[in-house]
Amino acid sequence: MHVHSFLGGHSSGTFSEIISAAKANELQFVIMTEHLEQDFDTASMTLHGEHAGVLFVNGNELSNENGDRTLELPGRIKPTPAGAAELQGSSQIDVPVTIVAYPEEFKEWQKVGLAGVEVFNVYTNARRIKPVVAFFDVLWSRRSYPELLFALYYERPNESLRLWDQATTRSRSTATAGNDAHSNIGVSLRDSSGKTLVGIQLDPYEVSFRLVRMHVLIEQNKTLNQENLLAAIRSGHCFIGFDFLSDPTGFSFAAESQGERKIQGDEITLDADTRLLIQTPVPSTIRLFKDGNVMLGETGASSRSVPVTERGVYRVEVYLPQLGNLAAEKPWIISNPIYVR
Repeated sequence: MHVHSFLGGHSSGTFSEIISAAKANELQFVIMTEHLEQDFDTASMTLHGEHAGVLFVNGNELSNENGDRTLELPGRIKPTPAGAAELQGSSQIDVPVTIVAYPEEFKEWQKVGLAGVEVFNVYTNARRIKPVVAFFDVLWSRRSYPELLFALYYERPNESLRLWDQATTRSRSTATAGNDAHSNIGVSLRDSSGKTLVGIQLDPYEVSFRLVRMHVLIEQNKTLNQENLLAAIRSGHCFIGFDFLSDPTGFSFAAESQGERKIQGDEITLDADTRLLIQTPVPSTIRLFKDGNVMLGETGASSRSVPVTERGVYRVEVYLPQLGNLAAEKPWIISNPIYVR
């Protein structure tokens, strides 16, 4: 999610480069979020539909007058009964999936229609890097270990997670992560046609796409298309994986009560037998949060069944202490919440 091309400035990345990088990473989808241009519609002109077996969704990154920025993704939802008359018999209406971008700078949290919060952004995280120190790190590791260079500077987004936790106490809200991929950091010498003669690219799409990803949960009887993908993201049926640390495939966070099973993003009714079920692909440090506060932490576990006795908003973070100091306190997985009502 959160990918830019040459459209809308800030990048010279081509569609071919983005498609090739998606294929190299074996991605199933890429969500484009082009900057607006006054004279043409960047969302309609960017990649959308299927290309080389990858689903592309076309969206925009918007900046409001007060400086608030959001990601606007195409989507369709059923109208409320109050608005049904205006649709003159139509069963659906086009409504974008609106994600808060750069939450630390966001102001209008009471705005209606916010579907989620981008709790991690590769660019925001990279702004903490000291250029002089990073220069030597790049020279040493860029060619062989580009992801480990990112690991050196990657930090848990404490403030963004705090703001998102607050948002989930007011209404349901999906956590997303943004690659904010521009492929525009580096030094190069080009001829008059724009062809690169010599240069070094620090953030090619192929590397950016390996760092952090959205893992979306779609029912097996449904196809992966734009409608189902955005519906799952809107519903919070997804989690964030920092895939450069390890493949998070197999992670599961669910709730059971009275024979009913719910997944991330869902609500479940509190009952005497309500339990949260956590499964990780490898032994990990599992931290369970309730309303933004850690209520349980366990190291060396790959599964947990936790009885629930109180209503609240529950979510999970997973860590890999076996990777050593470089990653021990940096999340590998950030789940979306289960709402116990």
